[in-house]
Amino acid sequence: MIPRVQKRGSRTVGLIFYLYEPGRCEEHTDPHLVAAWDAFAPDPGRHPDATYDDLAQLLDQPVDALSPSRRPDQHVWHLSVRAAPEDPLLTDEQWADIARRMAAATGIAPTGDDTACRWAAVRHADDHIHIVATLVREDGRRPRLNNDAARAQAEARLLEAEYGLRQLNPGDGTAAKRPTSAERHKAKRENRPQTPREELRETVRHAAAGTMSETEFFDRLAAAGLLVHQRVAPSGDLLGYKVALPDDRNHDGEPVFYAGSTLAPDLSLPRIRKRWTTSQPEPEHGASAGPQWPGPAGAKRRASTTMWQALLVIDHGTDEQIAAHITGAGEVLDALATTSADLTRNELRQAAFLFERATRSHTQAERGHDRALRQAARDLVRSGPALGHGEDGATTAMVIDMAFFLITAAAQWHAKRNHAQQAAAARQTAQHLRTAYRAAARHPMAVLHRQGQHLTQPRLQQQPHTYAERSQSWPNRSSPNPAGTPSPPPSPTPKPPDTNQPHCSPEPPDAASWTPPTPSATYWSGGCAASPNCPPTRSDSPSGGSSRIREQCWTVESLAVQIYRANGDDPRVRADNCVGTVAVVL
Repeated sequence: MIPRVQKRGSRTVGLIFYLYEPGRCEEHTDPHLVAAWDAFAPDPGRHPDATYDDLAQLLDQPVDALSPSRRPDQHVWHLSVRAAPEDPLLTDEQWADIARRMAAATGIAPTGDDTACRWAAVRHADDHIHIVATLVREDGRRPRLNNDAARAQAEARLLEAEYGLRQLNPGDGTAAKRPTSAERHKAKRENRPQTPREELRETVRHAAAGTMSETEFFDRLAAAGLLVHQRVAPSGDLLGYKVALPDDRNHDGEPVFYAGSTLAPDLSLPRIRKRWTTSQPEPEHGASAGPQWPGPAGAKRRASTTMWQALLVIDHGTDEQIAAHITGAGEVLDALATTSADLTRNELRQAAFLFERATRSHTQAERGHDRALRQAARDLVRSGPALGHGEDGATTAMVIDMAFFLITAAAQWHAKRNHAQQAAAARQTAQHLRTAYRAAARHPMAVLHRQGQHLTQPRLQQQPHTYAERSQSWPNRSSPNPAGTPSPPPSPTPKPPDTNQPHCSPEPPDAASWTPPTPSATYWSGGCAASPNCPPTRSDSPSGGSSRIREQCWTVESLAVQIYRANGDDPRVRADNCVGTVAVVL
């Protein structure tokens, strides 16, 4: 149930006329009163002798009794209360009870107050009512309507539980402004999938992802095709901005502009500037970022590593640091939504659109801690669009997978702090990321499967099977070869596999009873070199990386099985897939 306090007006009869007339699209059916301040109030919908003026004049009597100088300019109060589409159909008696409780909760007509404001509740559809009131009490005083919208929301949560309706999450005042009914009706008439407000909010958020200056931000807005108007002070200082869609016009044919602060609280120019003052462009990817992979695939690899590090902060950081990392994660999702291939773009756009609600709460983000994530978003945008296959496709699956874990951790953090709407938004985001991951991983895993089938069985049997045998071929990291070159690995004698050690078995176990081993988190996070039990990297392996490939066979096989199970395929994975899997995924 959604109660919404509408903009106040000055003509009671005009609002009554709107509520009782059929509407622009004949959407008003059987308009009638369900409740009012007086049980004998005239009902123009059911009584032939009652008129709109009769009802309006009775509502306005307390206002007209005041001298013109004491009358409020905007004395018409309007509240709409709408049930969810899946809610059961409520009767007139139930809507009457809801109207009385809403009038009491908001301060229009407190329970037991005989001199309260006059009001009337009109029902002209099955799923909602409108409550009209005049803001002068019977005793000539003004009603106390402080926080009337918040009190209406609180009462709605109670009504949902009592009537068995869909229970919404309580808000905390940090959500972006919802589109008005006029904006929704206009979008419907123009066959728009989104209202202009929502489309602009999404476009501006994508443009702000990873930016470092005002110039870059406004250049991106212009490149996105938006009309931009900057508000400049007489001193020449930039105070703010507003944007509009080129094809969104008012009745005079002029563009309809929205200020950044009206799109979302964190899209105002001062709030965006805080991102720039605490974020400086980092040097080209140093040692901490791993190898300097080029192109979109490299940007996604670095983003995966950065998100893994952010995941550790969410586990152990302070609330302010965690809030900053969650905000940075939102920018990474925005960047992914604009640079991913068509295969995953729609799901990633939905994920980014939903997660923006999870980036705002009453916990103030400590800016500066999101620098690495903002740099990752910047790299993704600057690297350009990615392809949906090959290396780009595999790294897309990798970064989506890591984003899923990060967003899931954010949802748990919000839930522990009773941020109901933020936690729900993060959980919905995770579902879209799961769908995007399945789409992105399907092609790389199919390629891996085909490559693995071409590997011959004798080639696998020539590989050392036990961990002890494999470790003999690795150079000692603590005691490097004085000559500077590693010794060649000994030639192992082939023998049957040791069942007590992890290995790639020539024949897979039974599909119904086999459970894949747990993947190595440090390996997939890019932090493999920091693990004391990790095999050597490609650069320090005497065989050019084959030892690492053999060591990670079970890890990759486990991930492949999870993909196959998610797609409903046979979970058995042949051991000859291992080398081909790592060769492509790595």
